[in-house]
Amino acid sequence: MSFSTNEGSSFSSSTYHWNYDVFLSFRGEDTHNGFAGHLYKILYDKSFKIFIDNDLQRGEEISMELIKAIKSSMISIIIFSQNYAFSTWCLEELAEILECKKNGQVVLPVFNKVNPSEIRKQEGNFGVALTQQEKKFKNNIKKVLRWRAALKEVANLSTWHYEDGYPKYQFIQGIIKEVSSTKLNRTRLFVAKYPIGVDSHAKAVELLLDTKLNGVHIVGIHGLGGVGKTTIAKVVYNRVTDYFEGSSFLMNFRENSRTIRGIIKLQEKFLFEILGDKQSKVCNISKGINVIKERLSCKKVLLILDDVDKLDQIENLLGKCDWLANGSRVIITTRDKHVLTTLENDPLIYKVVDLDRHEALQLFSKHAFSNNEPEANYIQLTNQFISYASGLPLALQVIGSDLCEGNICQWESE
Repeated sequence: MSFSTNEGSSFSSSTYHWNYDVFLSFRGEDTHNGFAGHLYKILYDKSFKIFIDNDLQRGEEISMELIKAIKSSMISIIIFSQNYAFSTWCLEELAEILECKKNGQVVLPVFNKVNPSEIRKQEGNFGVALTQQEKKFKNNIKKVLRWRAALKEVANLSTWHYEDGYPKYQFIQGIIKEVSSTKLNRTRLFVAKYPIGVDSHAKAVELLLDTKLNGVHIVGIHGLGGVGKTTIAKVVYNRVTDYFEGSSFLMNFRENSRTIRGIIKLQEKFLFEILGDKQSKVCNISKGINVIKERLSCKKVLLILDDVDKLDQIENLLGKCDWLANGSRVIITTRDKHVLTTLENDPLIYKVVDLDRHEALQLFSKHAFSNNEPEANYIQLTNQFISYASGLPLALQVIGSDLCEGNICQWESE
């Protein structure tokens, strides 16, 4: 199935900006001067931006300021201690954090001298604490049920479990590595200086991806060279990357896969961008395919293969694409529609068409005059260049930039 559009709309090049890298949740009386304090110090020394609620006034309900901080954090680290569930403040934080997880926030539970099964089964201190909370909130039992559900959910996540005897610094370094990998993976891509006409295309591709559906979806973006396929893919990547456990944008795939070494480097880059593991080395293409399959088959990933011209380039990275985890999405940009139609996975195909005349005029004028329209003396020449470029964004950008600050004679000569 093919889709195309040439509708224009305004587009802001800004992408969502997290106010904090890490929101640190813990019960101060238990761990402020111990584990949480050490973790905060190392995160701070590594230049991560951390929210810690030391200065907020505590009460039965968490403040709107705190909820805002949770929502604007890329990662939440929850440090569970023996007395964690006795604090209504901590339980409310936990419930809010898990709401944010639904919208793409990364949640890292740390069990500090607490067995996760105690939280999952709500036994021991956690059972006692929740029984007390039920008595305290007997007129609002839904609140406690929400806390119980949140505790069960978080205890089933991939967790960090610390016990006495394990080197604390080494344990914390593992958490720092995870935070670093997550931040690297969620860094947005620069799109374009003037991404005019891109927004409508990006919205159409995003609809085809449909991140809320189960299953694995492959979407192909095809069109002429210079029509803006890569730019569109970058915008989509920036918009949806937070819905995935890992994302990778492999640019100039055709150019970089011409040699065996180039293919191996692409395989290693894919592994690094998803796992953050610089030690992931591949000795040959066949082994690389299996390493990728073994290490990533349990992760919901977003992968963009930019500028593919042969089917075997895809197979050298993903094999037959039959191992991708549920919810994963692949975007392939290509000049050759045949690459997409021969895929076994039956991808949805989106065709990118040229800019309409209004968009072409705006893009050219931005590069040539740093304005939305040409100067009066240059209108006729501008129209000639726009006709010559035939609505190709790359041509309009290159010609406009070359002519910028040139006089009439230079324009006429060009």
